[in-house]
Amino acid sequence: MSGRSPTGPLAVGVDLGTSSLKVVAVDERGRCVAQARAGYPTAQPEPDAAEQDPSDWLIACDTAIGQLATVTDPSSWLTIGLSGMMPTLVSIAPDGTPVGPAITWKDGRAEPEGRSIAATVGPDALYRRTGQRVDGRYLLAMHARRVRLGLPSDTIVAGAKDFLLEALTGELLTDPSTASGYGAYDLRSKAWDDAVLAAAGVTHVPAVVDSRESRPLSSATAARWGCRPGIPVVVGAADSVLGAHALGVRAAGDVAYIAGTSNVILGWSASPRVDEAGRYLVTPMASEGYGLEMDLLATGSAMEWLAGLLGVAGGPAALAELAATADLASAPLVLPYFSPGEQGALWDPRLTGAVEGLTLRTTAAELARGLLAGIVLESSRCLDVLEHASGRRGTILMSGSGAAAQVFRQDLADATGRTVSFDRHELDHSAVGAALLAGHATLHWPETTDSAGETSVVEPDPAQAKRWAHRFERHDAARQSQTARRDERST
Repeated sequence: MSGRSPTGPLAVGVDLGTSSLKVVAVDERGRCVAQARAGYPTAQPEPDAAEQDPSDWLIACDTAIGQLATVTDPSSWLTIGLSGMMPTLVSIAPDGTPVGPAITWKDGRAEPEGRSIAATVGPDALYRRTGQRVDGRYLLAMHARRVRLGLPSDTIVAGAKDFLLEALTGELLTDPSTASGYGAYDLRSKAWDDAVLAAAGVTHVPAVVDSRESRPLSSATAARWGCRPGIPVVVGAADSVLGAHALGVRAAGDVAYIAGTSNVILGWSASPRVDEAGRYLVTPMASEGYGLEMDLLATGSAMEWLAGLLGVAGGPAALAELAATADLASAPLVLPYFSPGEQGALWDPRLTGAVEGLTLRTTAAELARGLLAGIVLESSRCLDVLEHASGRRGTILMSGSGAAAQVFRQDLADATGRTVSFDRHELDHSAVGAALLAGHATLHWPETTDSAGETSVVEPDPAQAKRWAHRFERHDAARQSQTARRDERST
């Protein structure tokens, strides 16, 4: 936890993340004055499983809020905003209690149900209506799998943030961006698609309300936290949406790049514009407009894995520092499809991670640089798609622990020819975005703030453009070769 003595009223942002819950306190100028976090475990009882105990989230929330209260005065907390990982399923009984563990977005066991739902509705029609490429990681598919295994079909389907809102206020609601993670939110009608819900056998879902709506904090929660009861808890939005909100993504050409467990690349559109090739997801933003979202799954996890494999203490940040000592030309090609599958621009669930060009002379630094370069090249592919969709090339606004390495930001700038801006402060921008949204919605704070803080700006080096273009050709040739070999084996 870190912070400084704040002045004036504060908005609190809560981000329920993949491995920890983060809280921040933000003042009316948009400055983060304090932050804290508390973690929780993920269970893997069988292959492809990723489960968490919702009660661990509530314990983590009380712990982190307690830490925040040691450096800020809880009486100055005037509003609370929520953010959460998605899609993560919480099955809720009619009495409001969770049924079994939560199923996180990293769980891959519901792929058959995801394919069945898409086939019933029609994958193209489903994408045009919802802006989503529904697979086994959507809440509808996760629920359908649980029903097949014996869960009562009338169990309420809820997202992680929806569950947290109910725990804090007593009311179960969702917002449009989180509803998108269910796989049945119609972008045009701005309501649940009954045909899609029926295809998944879902009968009970929360009401969808505007991200800026709020409900009063319960007296019991306020007593635990030492703050005033009844302060507004703003419904909030998905973590990627609020991360982009905090970074200032408001217009065509703006791109947020949030590097964490996975890397989320999100552009902006004034309308719910779907892609003819289905290369990006369309998600309602927290204020206005729509996010055009592309996710590079498990890229941060891949960096963590390689750091552990090579015995590099310090995780991804230290691995990136090691990569900076190697020349790109000598680095092996690494295809970073470790989920497995690719959901950035290629949308091929059959792709798997691969390394090409290893020799007995390959060093740990070169292997690290190869993985980093692979992530940069797939990022570049996504950014090209978003540039085509918006017709504009703006600055890449980066946040997240995975973006802290200078070599990564410079490589991304050189490979894309775009300016990269990074907040020097180690902030959880999803939590900051939740706090800012709450301040805007309930305290009428101005939309324009100095929340970006001190930024580090990296400009592309034109001399590196040809080298990266050549690297991309080799990278794509390796990917196509893998695809051809896979297709040969399947025939």
